[in-house]
Amino acid sequence: MKKTLVILFVARVLAACKSTDSNKSDYQYKDVPFTNVHFSDNFWASRIETIRSVTVPFAFHKCEETYRIDNFAVAGKLMEGKFNSPYPFDDSDVYKIMEGAAYLLAVKEDKALDMYMDSLIHLIGAAQEPDGYLYTTRTIGGDSQHPWAGSKRWENERDNSHELYNVGHMYEAAVAHYLATGKRSFLDIAIKSANLLCNTFGPEEEKITVAPGHQEVEIGLVKLYRVTGDKRYLDLSQFFLEARGKYDKYDRNSEDQFRNGSYWQDHKPVIAQDEAVGHAVRATYMYAAMTDIAALKNERHFENAVGKLWDNVVGKKMYITGAIGSTRHGEAFGKNYELPNSTAYCETCASIANCMWNLRMFMLHGDAKYIDVLERSLYNGVLSGISLDGKKFFYPNVLSCDENGSERSEWFDCSCCPSNLARFIPSVPGYVYATSSKGFYVNLYGANHADVVLKNGKHVQVEQQTDYPWNGKIKLILTPETPEDFAVMLRIPGWVNSQPVPSDLYTYTRHDKGAVKITINGKPWIL
Repeated sequence: MKKTLVILFVARVLAACKSTDSNKSDYQYKDVPFTNVHFSDNFWASRIETIRSVTVPFAFHKCEETYRIDNFAVAGKLMEGKFNSPYPFDDSDVYKIMEGAAYLLAVKEDKALDMYMDSLIHLIGAAQEPDGYLYTTRTIGGDSQHPWAGSKRWENERDNSHELYNVGHMYEAAVAHYLATGKRSFLDIAIKSANLLCNTFGPEEEKITVAPGHQEVEIGLVKLYRVTGDKRYLDLSQFFLEARGKYDKYDRNSEDQFRNGSYWQDHKPVIAQDEAVGHAVRATYMYAAMTDIAALKNERHFENAVGKLWDNVVGKKMYITGAIGSTRHGEAFGKNYELPNSTAYCETCASIANCMWNLRMFMLHGDAKYIDVLERSLYNGVLSGISLDGKKFFYPNVLSCDENGSERSEWFDCSCCPSNLARFIPSVPGYVYATSSKGFYVNLYGANHADVVLKNGKHVQVEQQTDYPWNGKIKLILTPETPEDFAVMLRIPGWVNSQPVPSDLYTYTRHDKGAVKITINGKPWIL
């Protein structure tokens, strides 16, 4: 197996500089926003365009066809009807597609899409109750209310109501819409909802303490904090994480994940967890949020915990594709090294969450090993979940199968994966580059043009020319706005040096030393 990576530089000025940043109130390594990076290849550019022209309109149509959007109109008394979709978390599918649509609007004007988004926001605003509560199945009520909702607000949140999960995705979508358009219509709905949560949940005696049944609100609250500056949202995110491991009605001695709480990662306090267990998407959303808190609040206990969890996942619980979650029972992690092929689950959403978590781990530590995992999961665990035409999907991604389960489907009763793909793929340009006080990082390879802003505020225009992933020849053209000294850090993928993943879980049968050749302005650079 010949593994070669060739990188050529054309740069006005390139020099290493050593500096440190002692500010620990945020990530030390910052991703370059997706709005500053534009793919120009036939791989990512075409896939993102397919999301724009096919997947997002198709997914919105499916949400109309399956009454997910009508639920908001009925809840807002804009039409007669009942709650008429399969699950209480169906609100979140609409939010996720809206988030993806907002990312698309941020990089390309689309008046029709913008107007459609406004119409959806109108429905969502109508469905929101006066105090900020937003959960269509309860607001509609009556005989059509989903049984998972419980008889009153938050009653079943610990289990399956998904009240907080829904609004977490709403917060992400609202922030994306505000940043893309400057309009506050959706953001104000999110703020009203988040203020209700701040008044309802917390350590105070009169408030509710609950570990959210499906993690996501923690991520949404962090994003809302970033755009509003309201620290209550950040504190509440941490509170929800720290609420885990305290529920005294679980049977801690049981081997059943539903009886002992491990399905919900509620079996131990988060800082005491060192093995990835339970529902894989819930878990990795939680790990991503823990990493946010580690960075934004300098919580070393959180940092230590996610480090141990990452070691466990990458060393014992990840497929060769970068996918996670080996068992259909609970869509969950299996035991250590329990990684069967034919019965693998490998949910598309779990691979997306794995990418989100590993980006955060890189931003926390600056180590290329996290991008190695991210890249493997991205190309093999995520993209397998969507067809090239953009309108057929895999929910699980098994590694071997017969004729059953070998074809993608247009939609599912539980369509978390199609809607997640609609929001995630437009964000991929934001995974390519990063900056820190040390310089500029090239994390992923793919032909693109980018405007990178260094820590000192100076701009560098970057052009990446390559046919990656089809071959490893890469040309970088760097044009600083003024002559600058800055370091450029190039990720040398582990697979080049016969390390498929940054652990001993998988190895190549041959251990050829890969060839890495770098030239700068035509002159060889000795590694």
